[in-house]
Order: sequence, then C-alpha cells, then structure tokens
Amino acid sequence: MSQERLPIVVVGAGAAGFMAAIFAAQASRRVVLLERTKDGGRKILMSGGGRCNVLPSVLEPKRFVTASSPNTLKKLLLSWPHLEQRRFFEDAMGIPLKLEEETGKLFPVSDRARDVRDGLDVMARRDGVEIRFGVTVTGLASEQGGWTVSMERGTPIRAQSVILASGGLSVPATGSDGKGLDIVRGLGHTVHETYPALTPLTAEPHRYAALTGVSLPVTIEAPGEKRALLTRGGFLFTHKGYSGPSVLDVSHRAVLSRRAGGPRQKLLVRWTELGPEAWDRILREEEGTMLGILRARLPVRLAEALLEDAGVEGSTTRSQLKREDRVRLTETLTRHSLFWTGDEGYKRAEVTGGGVALDEIDPRTMESRLSPGLFLCGEILDAFGPIGGHNFSWAWSTGRAAGRGAASR
Repeated sequence: MSQERLPIVVVGAGAAGFMAAIFAAQASRRVVLLERTKDGGRKILMSGGGRCNVLPSVLEPKRFVTASSPNTLKKLLLSWPHLEQRRFFEDAMGIPLKLEEETGKLFPVSDRARDVRDGLDVMARRDGVEIRFGVTVTGLASEQGGWTVSMERGTPIRAQSVILASGGLSVPATGSDGKGLDIVRGLGHTVHETYPALTPLTAEPHRYAALTGVSLPVTIEAPGEKRALLTRGGFLFTHKGYSGPSVLDVSHRAVLSRRAGGPRQKLLVRWTELGPEAWDRILREEEGTMLGILRARLPVRLAEALLEDAGVEGSTTRSQLKREDRVRLTETLTRHSLFWTGDEGYKRAEVTGGGVALDEIDPRTMESRLSPGLFLCGEILDAFGPIGGHNFSWAWSTGRAAGRGAASR
C-alpha cells in the first residue's frame, strides 16, 4: 500500500479523539478511529449529570494546572478561540447551547449529553471516518516512514501517522486504563507524575457523616507557599467526606500534599458570603439565640455542627456570648479548617493530573518532538482545568489541532 493511501489512525473515541478524527477527515484524509469500549464518548455521556457541560461561558487559562510551561499550555488552549468552539457546536453540529447563569456553564439546550456524543459520532461518519469499537490498542511502532498499530485481536494496522487520544487514568469504567501513557513512556516521552484530580475528598473518622446530603455554596482557600488557591462553588457533604465543585477544584492540592508525605494541605472554608467583620457585627448586635442567628443563614444541621465545633451552646443569646466564644465562632464560620484524610482516587476523579510534558509536543500541530508522525491530544497531556467545561475545551482545542496537524503532515 502506498504511503498516500495509509490512514491516519486515531486511538480513543473520547472528546479529543472524536474532534481529531473529524478535523483530519475534513482535510480529505482517510481516518480510522479505534475505541476500546462498545460506543465511545463515555465521559461525555456522564458529564454534567448526564447533561454535558460542553464549554465554560468564559475560558480561564490561569486556572489550569500543569507541571509544564504555562505559556505552552495557554497557546494550546487558545489555539481554537472560545467563540469559534461554540459556533462549531451550534452551527456545524447543530447543537444549540444555553448558558446556566448561576454556574456560568454552557449546556446543550436539550440537556442531553447523548446529543453531544451522538452528534460527534454522526459528524465523524459523515466526514468519512471509519469507526471501530471494541478494539484495544496494545502498542505502536514506528517503521518505514509510518506506524504500525498493534491490537489485542486482529491484524496490525499500518498508518501514515497516529493520533493518541487515549485519555488518562480517571474513571476507568469509561475506558481510561492508562495504556496510552505506557505507550508514550516506551517511546521515550517524559510523563510527569500522574495523580487523580477533581476528585472527592474523604474523612476518617467522618466528623460530619450526619450531614450527608447537605449542600450549599462556599468559598475554600488552600494556602500555599507560593500562592493560595481560592475556589467558590457548591459544597456537598457525602457519606465518605466532601464533594461539589468547590472541593473538586482544590482536591489536587490535597492529593499532592499526601503524596509528598509532608503536612496535609490546609483547607479553610468560609460557609457563607459574609466575612469576619460582618459575622462579628451580627453576633454582637443581632437579637436571638446563636442557633437562630446561624439557622437564618445556613442549613440547620450544619449550623448545629458548627456551633458544636466552636464550643458554643445553640441557646446562647447575644448578651450571654463571651468575647472569646464570639471570636472562636467567627473563625469557625469564616476560616473553618476542614478535616480530611484522603480522596476517592481515580475511580471518582474527573481528570488525571500530570501526563506527557508539553515541551515535548509541537504546540502548533500537537506532533511529538521525539517521534515524528505521532500526535498527542486531550487528557494524556500534562494539563487540566477547573470544573465547568474547561477540560472539554482543552480536549476540543488539542483534538482539533492534532487532527489538522496529522492531516497536513
């Protein structure tokens, strides 16, 4: 078979893989998309509670995390402007998006993640992509100016180039088994230490087990030597510990502190929008019991638990509240040190932290600087963003760049 007729092989039919296949095929190239699951796009299907948070309303590159160059990350992320991404889904795919004001997220108007996954599948097939589900890739070998893709079953495929979009290690039930990371390590790539990111935290013993199901918006501060990380969003007490966007967005700092073996990362919670001065004034001036004052601004069970933490009886009135008790209660309400002991790992992690070093990738084409003809995109790379569509934006951008880069080679 001549080099011109060899296909571009895309490994992984997730967000990045579908996008890479579509853009490679739109350049009139033959594309074969290989996926180990029976249907592909499983993270798309489960995202946003089955609604799929396609994009953030505003992309925030500064909130992304990488052990590689932040400037390279920013170039990759912005290679496909946010507005153009939205137009692609709405105009090219015919999936109108709507803004959820309270969260700043963009969802399909239908509120159906399946519409997004199926839309990508339909578009890929329409553009001529050959999709093969239930195929497990076991290895890649560069030879004779092309690549050989080995599989668990079947005859190896000769390819002009390969786009590796096999994901990381998060939510293994979706097909993310880390095989792609093993393959690139074998090819000589630097893989920065991987770890579960955007994952729920656990507490043992669970001081707040009785609060399971209680949720509210909070602000969490994770102090650091260089800079503090501040997140605001939903907080959920679970039967194991804590979840919700505010927790997930700081969880990587907790995970990394455990792995480093030093002091555990402090997480300081402000339970309402009120700061220390405002709470101090309320506790000094407002009539009623402490429980009544807190219940007016917090879920009842949480108010009771926080009073217990502060060592203040709920029946205490303003006139009975001692100064030292007021100071301690104010601290509990505005800088509460959250007790945590672990995390739920890759099983519940939204994404994988770490991955292939970005300086080993050409930021214009996503081609490996070590292995010509190999392109990398999506979660396999060393970058992740906060909850709210940022990681899909990363997948769309890097997938598109890899597809176009492979097609132009």
